[in-house]
Amino acid sequence: MFRRIAMTMTMTNSIVLLLFSLTFLERGLLFQRVSSLGINYGQVGDNLPPPDKVIQLLSSLHINKTRIYDTNPRVLTSFANSNIELFVTVENEMLSSLVDPQQALQWVTTRIKPYFPATKIGGIAVGNELYTDDDSSLIGYLVPAMMSIHSALVQTGLDKYIQVSTPNSLSVLQESYPPSAGCFRPEVAGVMTQLLTFLRNTKSPFWINAYPYFAYKDNPTKIPLEYVLFNPNPGMVDPFTKYHYDNMLYAQVDAVIFAMARLGFKDIEVGVSETGWPSKGDGDEVGATVANAAVYNKNLLRRQLQGEGTPLRQNMSFDVYLFALFNEDLKPGPTSERNYGLYQPDETMTYNVGLLSSSSSTSSSTSTSSTSIISLTSSASTAIKKGTQNLIYWTCIYSLAIQMLIRRPY
Repeated sequence: MFRRIAMTMTMTNSIVLLLFSLTFLERGLLFQRVSSLGINYGQVGDNLPPPDKVIQLLSSLHINKTRIYDTNPRVLTSFANSNIELFVTVENEMLSSLVDPQQALQWVTTRIKPYFPATKIGGIAVGNELYTDDDSSLIGYLVPAMMSIHSALVQTGLDKYIQVSTPNSLSVLQESYPPSAGCFRPEVAGVMTQLLTFLRNTKSPFWINAYPYFAYKDNPTKIPLEYVLFNPNPGMVDPFTKYHYDNMLYAQVDAVIFAMARLGFKDIEVGVSETGWPSKGDGDEVGATVANAAVYNKNLLRRQLQGEGTPLRQNMSFDVYLFALFNEDLKPGPTSERNYGLYQPDETMTYNVGLLSSSSSTSSSTSTSSTSIISLTSSASTAIKKGTQNLIYWTCIYSLAIQMLIRRPY
């Protein structure tokens, strides 16, 4: 009898442990998924809020990762003790000097070390889109500068906490369609081999700036809008792998993975350092509307919450940084360049994609926002929560039944 009671009590204790585990699993699962989302905090504007206001906005949105395009001391100081992780950038024009290990060490000791660990710096982007169709003059400095900066991090004891990588334009690819045909341009293949070797050795991700918007803008009659917006659509099937793609972003990410594999690198993580959709554009910028921007970012956020992987890496979620937090009025180029922000500089929403702020100042500035408001916990997370609650309910019933058995006389 005592043995049976002991076995039953052990089972009961296991169930109690399961209940606690499920509760923490639910919370941890949601946290892990949301934490894969970051946002780019550009500062090319003369009317942007100060960094302390930006911290309040990010915190109210429960976003704990942001990327900046320099090492602005004011931003680094303001973000101290904020629990928001920064992905900082070495400006392109500095790369040639940072090839020198001593210059790199000085850069780390003056730009990074004084602020860490109070300010959570999780990564250093060495340059941004160093290779484009128009200019490749800086690409030769890339890997030597990355190696020098990483060595400086090792010397200062920061290499365990800060990754070194670089965001790449999709123009580094010679082919991207279908995804299985992905390959790098011949003129950058040598540099890419060096870069990928460095990333593998330091366990750092390969970052890509991927904008399905550009592909749609350039060819709106052949590329379905629903496909680039993550909306329901027939999608496409890669004729070689037979993988089905229902959106262009995942196809672009997989094209990069195939390109790396062609060079012998199959084990490197890929992240999206920039993606977004403009809410306004010039007359020839097809698709640059508030409605399309809201749908693209809303659908992408839902996918991130679900922790999805691409068809090629279905069980591996990947980090995404939305572009961008604010509209930036001083950015050069077409109108779209100044209108990627989820927020206006006065902190009102350009449109609402479900990042519901607790601040009353973040009311939408457009009438179409009301149709696109979602809660990031409304779809996948609600289903997860409901399923977990049902499981907990029936587990509790089972636990009570066992308790009754314990009290029965034998």
